[in-house]
Amino acid sequence: MTEETTTDRGTRKKLAGTVVSDKGDKSIVVEVQRLTKHKLYRKTIRVRKKYYVHDENNVARVGDVVDIMGTRPISKKKCWRLLEVTKAAPVE
Repeated sequence: MTEETTTDRGTRKKLAGTVVSDKGDKSIVVEVQRLTKHKLYRKTIRVRKKYYVHDENNVARVGDVVDIMGTRPISKKKCWRLLEVTKAAPVE
């Protein structure tokens, strides 16, 4: 009767990318690059995708390298949240 019951939520997706916009309040836009093969020509190409990310404390700035994780939908476009800033952009 004292067994612990845990519900397995599965693994959540984690990505790393660069912040390209921080104009929104508690929101940033992160660009993630990945390498993939072209379907027809089999050449390795870079694919870029932008994600809207929830930044609760407004800590990320443009140029920062960040880790993000998938989460429940927060708004129409935001379903990712900021985990940490791994590398800060140089301050000018």
